[in-house]
Amino acid sequence: MILLCMAALAATAHAQVNLDSLYRCLDHEIVAFPRYVAVHDQKVASLTHELAEAKDDSLRYRLSYQLYDLYRAFVNDSAIYYLRQCIRIAEQTGNRAQVGECRSLLALRCSNTGMYDEALEILQQVEPGQLDRQALGVYYEACNHVYNELAYYTHLEDMRQTYQEKAGQYEALLLATIPENSNTAFLRREMIDLGAGRLQQSMATNTKWLQTVERGSHPYALVALYRYLEYKAQNDSTQMMYWLVESALSDVRNAVMDQGSLWELANQLMLQGDVDRAYRYISFTSECTNRYGSRQRNWQISPLLSDIANRYKVRSEQNRHRLAMTLAAISVLALLLLATLFYVNRQRKRLAKAQEIQQHTNDMLASANAQLSEKNQALSDVNRQLNALNAQLSESNRVKEEYVGRFMRLCSIYIDKMDKFRKRVNKMIKNHEYEELYTATRGQESKDQQLEELYESFDAAFLHLFPNFVEEVNALLKPEERMQLQKDQRMNTALRILALIRLGIDDSSKIAEFLNYSVNTIYNYRARLKNGAFSDRENFERRIKKIGMPK
Repeated sequence: MILLCMAALAATAHAQVNLDSLYRCLDHEIVAFPRYVAVHDQKVASLTHELAEAKDDSLRYRLSYQLYDLYRAFVNDSAIYYLRQCIRIAEQTGNRAQVGECRSLLALRCSNTGMYDEALEILQQVEPGQLDRQALGVYYEACNHVYNELAYYTHLEDMRQTYQEKAGQYEALLLATIPENSNTAFLRREMIDLGAGRLQQSMATNTKWLQTVERGSHPYALVALYRYLEYKAQNDSTQMMYWLVESALSDVRNAVMDQGSLWELANQLMLQGDVDRAYRYISFTSECTNRYGSRQRNWQISPLLSDIANRYKVRSEQNRHRLAMTLAAISVLALLLLATLFYVNRQRKRLAKAQEIQQHTNDMLASANAQLSEKNQALSDVNRQLNALNAQLSESNRVKEEYVGRFMRLCSIYIDKMDKFRKRVNKMIKNHEYEELYTATRGQESKDQQLEELYESFDAAFLHLFPNFVEEVNALLKPEERMQLQKDQRMNTALRILALIRLGIDDSSKIAEFLNYSVNTIYNYRARLKNGAFSDRENFERRIKKIGMPK
């Protein structure tokens, strides 16, 4: 499955993006997330063991710093703990540059998780004059970050302006200190151009940055996230969702608990109306955030979780209303069916009585005078016409009975299923089995089976009405594009699309809803069918609508 995910991702770089495939890859990776966490935990355990055995301060500092780096996007409290260990060791060895760098990283950890007062207090303990170039760059980055955060979250306009000025000062110092090809430098330059609306320059910076990181790595997730922002600014919805999924995939595969990309993906899916997938992603993100320990991320997730809950409540009310309307419609149809059966039975009795009278008339005519032979012959002709009409009526009744029987059977099946499901749900609610209730209502198997039965009934009914439909469709297609019925006289997806068009349903969204596909997939099918037309592809669907009509 992982190989298929990689192939799907690689194909999207040179072809039209199939977001459904990307979402399936992400769903698979989320299921495999515990394995990635186990690999991460093994690395942590190995380094922890080495640290316990280390005797040299230099080695203890290096191992503590590596453990901080492993915990940096995994568990914030643990990352802070090992940074404090680094500070203690650096103070013991008298390395002021390392002390300042680690304190700056500690302040960055605090501001990343919403602890702004703590971050400012820690930064006040750093003496910039004692720092080397690398540590000074980290110090400027921490100062810039905390003032940017304060400017974003304050409600006081004068304080926001003060914070923004300080953030700008530290950003200028930061860019003058760090290497031009560092991740931080690429990020800052891109955000400056993006904020100023220079989209061409910011995209060029992101492209250069992308070439410096390994695909699938943790830094790659950050580059992909900012590439998402680039396409979002350009209103390219397909590319922006592709890069957002790429970023989320990299986070999941690297066992990242601070799931910023997946949170944003859930938010975008919610805006697009995909509530179920958004709920799965935000639930997974919430679990990761709780383990990571980010107060700030919880602030961001809470409104979205509340919005999802409200959407579910609204959709539940809509489903309840839809169910009531469906039951009312079924009741009306049942009454109409009973009236139809009563009318048919009445007509049969009238016909039987007419046949009885006719037979009596025939007996009387048989004993009549030879002079009435011509009239008897005329009456015989009338009898033959009546018999022909009776045969047509019998055939019509047979067809009606077949379709009425099919409809009654489907109605009965679905009413039984709905009643059984209602009893099962009531029982689960009564027993407080909410998790089982969620599991029972989340599954796709029942839906897939019902769809299969619906499609089987649709195929049989349609081919009964239009027995030569497949042959007439193939007559409009090129030889290499022609289709055959599947086993058990089942139509494939392309034939069902054409069948719906023949019945007058040519709205792609309605076809997609009936066949349980995305609208994009239906567009692709229709385009491929038009391209396979033998001639006059622009009028292909119009000619489909005329199949079975009198010439």
